[in-house]
Amino acid sequence: MSDLIEQGDAGGNAPALSVSEISGAVKRVIEGEFGHVRVRGELGRISRPRSGHVYLDLKDARAVLAGIIWKGVAARLAVEPEEGMEVIATGRLTTFPGQSRYQLIIEDLAPAGMGALMAMLEKRRAMLAAEGLFDAARKRPLPYLPEVIGVVTSPSGAVIRDILHRLRERFPRKVLVWPVAVQGQGCAAEVARAIRGFNALAPGGALPRPDLLIVARGGGSVEDLWGFNEEIVVRAAAESAIPLISAVGHETDTTLIDLAADRRAPTPTAAAELAVPVRLDLLTWLEGQGARLAHAEGQAIALRRQRLRDLARALPRPEVLLDGPRQRLDTWGERLPAALIRSVQSRRVRLSDSAGALRPGLLRRALEGERRRLAATAARLNIHTLGRDLAQKARDLDRLSARFAEVAERDLAARRDRLAALDRLRETLGYRATLKRGYAVVRGDGVLVTTRAAAAAAKALEIEFADGRLALGEAGPGQGQGQGQGQGAGSTPRPRSKTPPAGQGSLF
Repeated sequence: MSDLIEQGDAGGNAPALSVSEISGAVKRVIEGEFGHVRVRGELGRISRPRSGHVYLDLKDARAVLAGIIWKGVAARLAVEPEEGMEVIATGRLTTFPGQSRYQLIIEDLAPAGMGALMAMLEKRRAMLAAEGLFDAARKRPLPYLPEVIGVVTSPSGAVIRDILHRLRERFPRKVLVWPVAVQGQGCAAEVARAIRGFNALAPGGALPRPDLLIVARGGGSVEDLWGFNEEIVVRAAAESAIPLISAVGHETDTTLIDLAADRRAPTPTAAAELAVPVRLDLLTWLEGQGARLAHAEGQAIALRRQRLRDLARALPRPEVLLDGPRQRLDTWGERLPAALIRSVQSRRVRLSDSAGALRPGLLRRALEGERRRLAATAARLNIHTLGRDLAQKARDLDRLSARFAEVAERDLAARRDRLAALDRLRETLGYRATLKRGYAVVRGDGVLVTTRAAAAAAKALEIEFADGRLALGEAGPGQGQGQGQGQGAGSTPRPRSKTPPAGQGSLF
């Protein structure tokens, strides 16, 4: 910011910046300094508009930070944000110039505490161990050279590519891939079905039965790997008649399927090394050259990837360009119903003013006055030619007035139709149209009630239906107050009269 404002004495030649310029400068500074941050706090106000985005507040004892989760990110969150939850939000800081505030664009949201999750994992581990599912005596040895290897993993991830590459490099074998989700709600059920499905294959059938199974997934957080801690997966691995290698996560990641499997591999690549032996010594040199080539290719790809990242930093991210329009769209969407109502009211007033000035009676009186004035002028001048001209002009004026009255009537009718259409739109957008579909509005002590606790605390309740209001007092539903005074619990509320107050005339 220092390069935008000249450091001179008061009254110098410092340039005057526009609001947009100073807002853009602040936005660049904040996004440049806080391009990636992790914030820990408690979730406060949470708003979910119809656009699908999530607006929330992160707060602690002394400050509040506004946050936004875009629709696509919100659909991928592992946890549903709830008010009062303590979380760690990962994202970037930016500004919203339309309201002169800064906010956090959240790209990931995770619970702050892991104590309860780890306690549940330890309890499950103890229960399954007591059943003997983790005993070393029940583990089977791996075949020395399996003909067919079954792999349970995601077909679109890097894990399957690593396994196939390692097998091809050490000793090519036939591989059957059973595609599953390796994280999320359906992960555990799909992995268990895959293990039992491989075991259900008959030897010598159309689809060969694997001699060895590998359950693999790359590294991740405890939440990402939680599917492999589910009881259904552990029991399927323990019941497998085919020897099974567990390769879930990295070396430091341990899941319950690792304890139930016949062998645990620290990585998916290590699982491939455990599955097949090393090639013959005659292929050692060729394998070495292949490894060097693969390394060179990986290095070249890494260098080009780094170059691409360097060039990409100079380009704006598409989602950053859309941040402001998305937020403005949400703001305008919330203001639209009130703006429509105000527009109908203002147009009704203008129509009433215009209708009063375009009455045919006023026009006829004005024409009669002009005709009398012209007749008096002709008589005073005593010019016959001028009289004929004035008579012709009077006839023309009559025709023009008739045409003007006809146009005015058509315009007035069109304005009435437009006003009626706008009024119907107002009725449709209003809450009374919702009441006609079977809903009701509850007010307690004159204030709108939205929760059961607020209703219980109110001294008097009033329920508004489509055809009127029913007041309930402190004595219970049988004793009405206010508008429903004197009605019993089973009485039908009298609808409010739609007759306008006395003395209030029609707009038409």
